[in-house]
Amino acid sequence: MKPVTKAVLPVAGFGTRVLPATKTVPKEMLTVVDRPALQYVVDEAIEAGIEHFVFVTARGKIAIEDYFDTAYELEDALERKGKTDILDRLKSKQPREGTMSFVRQQQAKGLGHAVWCARDIIGDEPFAVLLPDVLIQSEHSCLAQMMDAYHEVGGNIIAVDPVPDERVSSYGVIKPKAGADKSQKLIPMDGMVEKPPVAEAPSNLKITGRYILQPELMSLLKDQAAGAGGEIQLTDAMARLMQEQDFHAVRYDGQDYDCGSKLGYFEAVMAFARDHADIGAGAREMIQRFAKG
Repeated sequence: MKPVTKAVLPVAGFGTRVLPATKTVPKEMLTVVDRPALQYVVDEAIEAGIEHFVFVTARGKIAIEDYFDTAYELEDALERKGKTDILDRLKSKQPREGTMSFVRQQQAKGLGHAVWCARDIIGDEPFAVLLPDVLIQSEHSCLAQMMDAYHEVGGNIIAVDPVPDERVSSYGVIKPKAGADKSQKLIPMDGMVEKPPVAEAPSNLKITGRYILQPELMSLLKDQAAGAGGEIQLTDAMARLMQEQDFHAVRYDGQDYDCGSKLGYFEAVMAFARDHADIGAGAREMIQRFAKG
């Protein structure tokens, strides 16, 4: 079993669901309290032991590269003004040199194609995929929980969480293997179903946007036919790989927020502000005040 030390972060999307905010600012760089949403995803992966990040970008996403670069002028100004606490916090988020790669997805051909664009850097190693639209609050990071499962069973791991039965038709859900206990934390699976009718749903376990995948997936993505929306879908290639390798779903402990939608983004801002070490008390008071109308 090879260790998982690389992660692919697809950040090439237009962010159409949160326009006009994303007309000039990449959706991944929208601020959640005091840092870009993307920083939370990177922090989650670092906690899980990821050592190298592959950002799959597109035209107009240069702000992402600039954010993770050293800002010499800013750091110098903070140091000269004696604002060492701010400078220390800034440097604590600075990645080590050589731990980030940026590749281009020249055409918007879907999530599967975006992941395939990272193939030369991933090579023959297992890798994680983290969708930056999704922020997850948890005591032990979601990807770290998945790593624990990977060390136990190997293969391919998908993060899931239960949703109310009446909402299952809004999500992609997993199909557990026959006889598998869906209430367990680690669930063997043999399929995925996209937005099934409630009466036909094989489970209420929503696929959350975190994956640990084996490198053989890349060769499947190379010739994967276009699927839903005329795009190359990651789940289509995963379904093919599932015929050859084991897949397990992990019911993680935590709460996810869809920052790709306006309400989801607003919910994430409130949640992270509420639990912020510096402004949490004030944020909770403000939220209660607004709730009272």
